[in-house]
Amino acid sequence: MSAALPSNPKLYTPRTFAPVRAALPAEHRLVFTNGCFDILHPGHVDLLQRARALGQSLVLGLNSDDSVRRLNKGPERPLNRQEERAFVLAGLACVDYVIIFDEDTPLELIRSVRPQVLVKGGDWPVEKIVGREVVQALGGEVVSLPLLSGYSTTALVERIRG
Repeated sequence: MSAALPSNPKLYTPRTFAPVRAALPAEHRLVFTNGCFDILHPGHVDLLQRARALGQSLVLGLNSDDSVRRLNKGPERPLNRQEERAFVLAGLACVDYVIIFDEDTPLELIRSVRPQVLVKGGDWPVEKIVGREVVQALGGEVVSLPLLSGYSTTALVERIRG
């Protein structure tokens, strides 16, 4: 059994984030990205830092444990519980807000957050990025950033297995 994690001021729900979003000035450039981030590796950190550089703050939508299981990443995934993943991600200077979502896609969360910039890794072509239409309809930008070569959680899990 894992020890209880300290509370984290960067961890929000869609409901607790709503007043934060409402208080941001209209010109505040809010960036959104999402993912599982099961085992944090250099490729994740690189992507998050570059995503954050596109705006004034970064919201990270984190797949819940149940939604990770539904993504068919393997029977043992996620390896780390959502609370642990959220705690580690919130510890990164480039991440301003972490919101765990339980849906299969972050579409409803993107509608709620209303980011000016939506970012995914380069393995996602812009036209396939969930939420693209929402962000573009609000006058925002959708970006697919190149991935740092050689890093993958699935490959890391396979390497650990030997």
